[in-house]
Amino acid sequence: MGRNYLFKKQCVFLLSLIMLAGCADATGEGENVPAADSGVITLDWYVNYSWFVTDWGENMVSQKFTKDTGVDINFITPMGNETNKLESLIDSDSLPDIVTIGWWEPQIQTMLDRGMVYPLNELADMYDASFYDVTDDVVRDWYTMSDGNIYGYPNSTYTPKDLEEHDNIASNQTFLVRKDIYEAIGSPDMSTPEGFYNAVVKACEMFPEVDGKPLIPIGAHEFEQDGCVSFDQYLQNFLAVPYEKDGVKYDRKTDPEYLRWLKLFRKLCEEGYLADDIFVDRRTQTSEKVSEGRYFCMLYQRTDLADQEKELYAKDPDKIYIAVDGPRNSNGDDPVLPSNGIVGWTLTFISRNCKDPERAIKFMDYMLSQDGQKLLYLGIEGETYDMVGDVPVMKEDVKKILSTDRETYDAIYGADDTYWMLQNNVMQLDWHMETEEPLKQLEEWTYPYTTYLGQYDVIINEDSEIGRIYSACRELWGTTLPRLLLAGSDEEFDEILEEYISQRTSLGYDRLMEEETRQMIENKKRLGME
Repeated sequence: MGRNYLFKKQCVFLLSLIMLAGCADATGEGENVPAADSGVITLDWYVNYSWFVTDWGENMVSQKFTKDTGVDINFITPMGNETNKLESLIDSDSLPDIVTIGWWEPQIQTMLDRGMVYPLNELADMYDASFYDVTDDVVRDWYTMSDGNIYGYPNSTYTPKDLEEHDNIASNQTFLVRKDIYEAIGSPDMSTPEGFYNAVVKACEMFPEVDGKPLIPIGAHEFEQDGCVSFDQYLQNFLAVPYEKDGVKYDRKTDPEYLRWLKLFRKLCEEGYLADDIFVDRRTQTSEKVSEGRYFCMLYQRTDLADQEKELYAKDPDKIYIAVDGPRNSNGDDPVLPSNGIVGWTLTFISRNCKDPERAIKFMDYMLSQDGQKLLYLGIEGETYDMVGDVPVMKEDVKKILSTDRETYDAIYGADDTYWMLQNNVMQLDWHMETEEPLKQLEEWTYPYTTYLGQYDVIINEDSEIGRIYSACRELWGTTLPRLLLAGSDEEFDEILEEYISQRTSLGYDRLMEEETRQMIENKKRLGME
């Protein structure tokens, strides 16, 4: 976007503000809406995800935010590898005004150590005390560092109390099957290794191809440097593998139930039912194949295929993915699926390079307020939804676009958490509109199994000695998991596993487990779970 365009855009917007000056506010907005400053400022906001491609300023929601706050946003996202881009920004001391990255990223500690971000509480004390009203006390305390400051605020957080008070909090983790294929093979029980194996084999026999392309029997998230969540964390959660035993962090990767199922997948791989694609495909390739309906079953996050699911539904409602009971342990126990924990998903910081930290903290506070959250989620009353009594109802034409073309919806409206960086899912439950099919079934299937597991989230400084052990153990598992699945026999599987355990021990795994147990105990105390 050229400088001349930005200048013209700002001048036009400033003129509109001048013209509106002195007019009575007839919008019915709440008390949390700040008065826009006398001019518009553009803040650069770095979002550490290459897949986030929505601009600011063209859709209704972003225009309303700018109208209310006088802040325009220029998003910056990585073109390629997120880690390389983020480290480049840090090393060159060129962090943009606002920064959003995953809470687990090791670069956060680097930013703190180098004093590259403002304490949000200090900005709040200087410029906008409403920060303390629009943020959650428990969450704020959780992210307050030993120096008494909070530097980043999370999105998508849940506390144990939230799950106690709401029965409609969903997990993202699902076991999915393609509806028409699953029903054609008799809707079999896939909760046992035998039933799972037979279902996969029968599906491939009856449907070797999908629209002229080979059926992919089992889909998964991408294999990364530290493993594959589908074949480690998700599978363990479906099997209700415990996180702790006798007050000590449990080694889930060597759990007998988990290894029994992992050997089943090894057998399926040996017989050609784990396609080569799943070991090499990135998210883009997987999404393309989902949109073609090429997977029979998947261990997958439901939200990661939401757009493709809607496309499939529009073409043929019978050829969508539905959630069903998948792998279970020998006792048939229900899955234990996580909600987000108190750590949330991402953290948003205000950089010391910020050209106007006062405007930045006020903008963040508005986005975190009830008015801001309502705008993020519902959009604009009369444009994207109407109030029927006390219940918001999405307009039919808006709903149609949302359910069929998310990209167009984001470009025109920008609600439904298009800008998710500071979304408050619990607050938004106050206005929750029932999820439409085909996503409704996927979401509601998880309700009975969603459990608070945030006490097991650990934060390891990777620059420390224990952090180096942590990184080495994760990388070791990342190379071991595909070897286990690709093993030619159960005997070879056992040999690889023993090698892994031995190498892990030599790396200092026992010390790592001690640290994770210590953090688990401390987390329980901080969350009031002891």
